[in-house]
Amino acid sequence: MGRLRISLVLALLLVPLALAPAAQAYNDGRGFYGPTDDKVVTDAGFILILLFPAFVFLMSRLQRRLEKRKDARKAAQKAHLGDPRWHGGW
Repeated sequence: MGRLRISLVLALLLVPLALAPAAQAYNDGRGFYGPTDDKVVTDAGFILILLFPAFVFLMSRLQRRLEKRKDARKAAQKAHLGDPRWHGGW
């Protein structure tokens, strides 16, 4: 069973390597977009300049919202445990 597993993993790793030269030869190496000139590279750079700060801003907002929920949950648990009505049994 161990040899079969190793063989399958090796096959899955080596098949893409065998197909890589054919993938690079397609479309004269230009990729799916077309020829890459200065305008394309500049536009891609501007897109990155806009997307990275937007991503950081959105993730910061998400983190802030999650922290506020966590703080509210901790405060509710602390208030619940501090109430003497809930201590003891019957």
